[in-house]
Amino acid sequence: MSIEAKNENKEFKPLIVAFCCNWCSYAGADLAGSSRLTYPADVKIIRVPCSCRVNPLFILRAFQRGADGVIMCGCHPGDCHYSTGNYYARRRMTLLFSMLDYLGVENGRTRVEWVSAAEGVKFSQTMNEFVEKIHSLGENVRLEDLRCKKN
Repeated sequence: MSIEAKNENKEFKPLIVAFCCNWCSYAGADLAGSSRLTYPADVKIIRVPCSCRVNPLFILRAFQRGADGVIMCGCHPGDCHYSTGNYYARRRMTLLFSMLDYLGVENGRTRVEWVSAAEGVKFSQTMNEFVEKIHSLGENVRLEDLRCKKN
């Protein structure tokens, strides 16, 4: 069997990395789970103390390591446990998005979403929509480090 035939038979399953703040978004994910709401297992959640703790290099590294999409979820502006953390995160992500655009990474591969602890339904819907979007974009090859690729 040729390599092309193997790749055609293999269904694309996107790898999504979700950075979720401990106080709101991670609790929203927990509520989604305890409410038996579903979202794809392709979403790998990384819990961070606050959305402002997500360094843009973390997102670039996720893409380098093979992520097809990265989403950052935090508290709603004005409701941050650390007062202004999500304002800093929002500014950083705006700059990162323009840099990713310059590098040629599609606009839909990254997303910022504000999800509170009481919004389990919103968390589930957001993750399902994001996975659908990444699935339509296909595999990420722009920032991928070939040394990290499993053959």
